[in-house]
Amino acid sequence: MASKKFAFFLLSAVVFSTAVAAKRPGFGGNSTEFIRACCGATRYPRLCFTSMAGYSSAVQESPVQVAQLATNLTLARIGDLARRVKLLRRGASGRVAAALADCTEVLGDAADQARRTAAELKGLEAAKGPEVAWRVSNAQTWMSAALTNEDTCTDGFDGVGSCPVKAEVGRQVLRVKQFTSNALALVNNLVASR
Repeated sequence: MASKKFAFFLLSAVVFSTAVAAKRPGFGGNSTEFIRACCGATRYPRLCFTSMAGYSSAVQESPVQVAQLATNLTLARIGDLARRVKLLRRGASGRVAAALADCTEVLGDAADQARRTAAELKGLEAAKGPEVAWRVSNAQTWMSAALTNEDTCTDGFDGVGSCPVKAEVGRQVLRVKQFTSNALALVNNLVASR
């Protein structure tokens, strides 16, 4: 039984690695339309497309490069949010300050997880055999964890009454979560489309 599972895993990895290395046909060199098509698999396709269309020449109609670009854009958004939260901490006190401190910590974790996702995706270009499936699985795990940590940031405000800081952080975390969700969908699409 275990040998059948291993054989299936190995076959899946070989097929997947061949598919990852190949460009998707049918876009005739139009990377912008390729990005639009990839973004159709996300929960926020308009945000996905508008955030990535300016980088169309960098993706070369590669699903791996699209997922990597989305991950890097997510990482940049997490960094922007973390810097904003640190600024908000300066004038905060009590429960708001504690919630912001917790948020800073989990956003640091989310950034680390997005970096790990990007590293796994970068390694996909040269990966072969079972390593491909392993790297995609790791990327899915890390990006999922980043999304969970973003949720944890806003959870820390549950005991805080209505205030401008809570509202601002909530809005900004929601936007970052949309980027993260899109990146995760594009990573998942590396498996689902094959």
